[in-house]
Amino acid sequence: MSDTPKKGWFQRLSAGLSRSSKQMTEQVVASFVKEPLSEEALEQLEEHLIESDLGPAASARIVERFRALRFGKGQDEREIKEALAEAVAAELTPRQGTFDPLSGPKPYVVLFVGVNGSGKTTTLGKIAADLTARGAKVMIVAGDTFRAAAREQLKVWADRSGAHFESRRDGADAAGLAFDAYTKARAESYDVVLIDTAGRLQNKSTLMDELLKIVRVLKKVDAEAPHETLLVLDATVGRNALEQEKIFGRTAYVSGVVMTKLDGTARGGVLVPVARASDAPIKLIGVGEGIDDLQPFDARAFSRSLVGLED
Repeated sequence: MSDTPKKGWFQRLSAGLSRSSKQMTEQVVASFVKEPLSEEALEQLEEHLIESDLGPAASARIVERFRALRFGKGQDEREIKEALAEAVAAELTPRQGTFDPLSGPKPYVVLFVGVNGSGKTTTLGKIAADLTARGAKVMIVAGDTFRAAAREQLKVWADRSGAHFESRRDGADAAGLAFDAYTKARAESYDVVLIDTAGRLQNKSTLMDELLKIVRVLKKVDAEAPHETLLVLDATVGRNALEQEKIFGRTAYVSGVVMTKLDGTARGGVLVPVARASDAPIKLIGVGEGIDDLQPFDARAFSRSLVGLED
């Protein structure tokens, strides 16, 4: 994605995280504004952070940062929020990554993994639209051959963005499609190949076998492919996103995480334990359905929005 967020992005991010920020900060701020720092207040802080889906480990570290600050009586609300934002940013900054498919080998192959309904197909479509707008020659591959709706949705994005579209009939071999599409992309000098995959968790072993087969056939064309594997997670599912990261992250060679549906969710805090647990960095976040609503992850901006501070 473009490294320069569109005007209004931070406002949209703040609006999207408003429920999370309200839930997280109201009680926290009230506790510290009313009285000097105490063990009781710190215990309450830890409880509030855990309830906001930050997870017990990150919550404990944030509390330790607050303990070191030694707030006195009468701290104002902004000071508390600034301190909380800095503590959350300290958790996330080491987990901030970059996504730049135009800087690597051509064609640059990006594999999208994640459960059905996570926003995977829409994320792929938005990336395709961004890349073609920047002059790239893009191929979209409908590798979820089990869901006609997914293929239809991708075809709409391909038509809208001007990307080339490759698909096959229901139930076709996804790995065979990926192999043929990548071979064609190399022969016809495409810049980027974006491959969607199925996300049925009903049978995890079958799903992972299929993903690994796709990876194997791509490596027959180029040992370095896929050059990026993005795991798309839905923020609205809260702690279930952490479980999904475990399922995909340890098997599918994930190189980056995308967190979607941060618009209007009270679960924005879950990005913190996901970021800390994942071997792969957070690369993109989404706050809406528009093309511009998917942007590079900025740990500082996210942290400030999460606690209700304007950037």
